[in-house]
Amino acid sequence: MKVLISSPCSASVIIQYGIKSWPIWECEPSKFQWNYPDKEICLIIEGQAKINTQNGDIYVIKAGDLVEFPAGLNCEWEVTKTIKKHYRLGS
Repeated sequence: MKVLISSPCSASVIIQYGIKSWPIWECEPSKFQWNYPDKEICLIIEGQAKINTQNGDIYVIKAGDLVEFPAGLNCEWEVTKTIKKHYRLGS
């Protein structure tokens, strides 16, 4: 299972998907396990995090990245700089 990152996310994609109307999630620097029962697409507005997947893949996500987490992904989040993101669950 691969995490897909488009960087930087273009303004046209933000408008096309209506990303600015999506809910916002924020998290202070921390480390935690996370499971994605559904696909999630998110736009990182601020901050940075390192994602370690169960397959041993490591991804660094940061402000400006459009990130797609596949359904069924188990991973560890390490938020290194307070993160803020718009997100949408499901297809």
